[in-house]
Amino acid sequence: MTLSERDRSIIWHPYTQALGASAPIGIVRGEGTYLIAEDGRRYLDMISSWWVNLHGHSHPYIAQKVSEQLTTLEHAIFAGFTHEPAIKLAEMLLEVLPANMGKVFYSDNGSTAVEVGLKMAVQYWDNLGLKKTKIIAFRNGYHGDTFGAMAVGDRSVFTRAFHDMLFEVVFIDVPVSEHEKESISQLTELVSGKEDIAAFIFEPLVQGTAGMIMYESEPLDEMLRICKANNVLTIADEVMTGFGRTGKLFAIDYLENQPDIICLSKGITGGTMPLGVTACTNEIYNAFLSEDRSKALFHGHSYTANATACAAAIASLELLLKPECQSQIEMISNSNDAFRERIKGHKIVLNERSLGTIMAIELKIGNGTSYFNNMRDYLNNFFLDRDILMRPLGNIIYILPPYCVTEDQLNTTYKAIEELLDGLH
Repeated sequence: MTLSERDRSIIWHPYTQALGASAPIGIVRGEGTYLIAEDGRRYLDMISSWWVNLHGHSHPYIAQKVSEQLTTLEHAIFAGFTHEPAIKLAEMLLEVLPANMGKVFYSDNGSTAVEVGLKMAVQYWDNLGLKKTKIIAFRNGYHGDTFGAMAVGDRSVFTRAFHDMLFEVVFIDVPVSEHEKESISQLTELVSGKEDIAAFIFEPLVQGTAGMIMYESEPLDEMLRICKANNVLTIADEVMTGFGRTGKLFAIDYLENQPDIICLSKGITGGTMPLGVTACTNEIYNAFLSEDRSKALFHGHSYTANATACAAAIASLELLLKPECQSQIEMISNSNDAFRERIKGHKIVLNERSLGTIMAIELKIGNGTSYFNNMRDYLNNFFLDRDILMRPLGNIIYILPPYCVTEDQLNTTYKAIEELLDGLH
């Protein structure tokens, strides 16, 4: 019996309507940019397995460091205890994050990193004796699937069953080129002279799940300045954009103004295992210091600061900071830009965009721009038939590859995209 056959009777897959869904592909091994199936087919993983894999599958250096950690300390309770991997990782992160970051809080994944950030922001004001509970967020955003993260994300079919259970959030336009002034004006009106806005949360420069929507750094910089001037905390959700994806270590590195809270996950361990981080300023942390124990941040997970995950993250960050990896990021960015120029103006392309290692192509097909565009399955299968994992976001195809990808592998993918474009009418 194949892995697919064994799977179908007992496993519930994410983001999948099981009725009518294709059988899952059984994967038995990962090797660099490839996922290798039980039938021997080798799939080019051009989306880094949901954006988590930085350096390639089964990377020997990360595997070595994880193995060493497992024989030393796999995990320890993190309430009242600490360990070297957690301390070293925090030191390394604070070295590369903006200078205003002072403390690191560990959790399990991107959604929980966001939950922690939201709780920090709201309780910060509460600890200061101020009633500030409203959150501002961008329309079309995605911040995770736990309840707080859902609340600050786009209200859509994904969250429809829970709308009445989500807390109030004020949504504003994303400052894409045609809406920059409106977005800034909306934010200014919401925060000016208001005393109830706790925080503004955003995906910096790229909204991932919305279809890799991209916008410039200048309007976001202005928005952070406005928030600071009006006593509103800012939360950067770098879960997807962090660790080199946008061409810089973090998307907020394109800004002059810096957020008060930063949420990290996905690529933090190089795609090895789950880990979440919420970094904040010392000012926020100090508001939780009190002889009144009720002012502590009452949040934690059984696997908080898991020692093995921290070891993987340290190894991944070491690899990321090497000149060879930075050269690869530059190569991917330049290749994407060149390919964009090649397909610009194609009759089937509505829009093409890229930032760093992320490139997206919006197609004029199906029933409009949507995750549920009726061409999504066709597009997905088109690339799988050519042994390329792309997983389009509706009518938007994108690449976000591991940094070990070669120019030949990128060109193989570009040629498949051109074949798709030329074959569509």
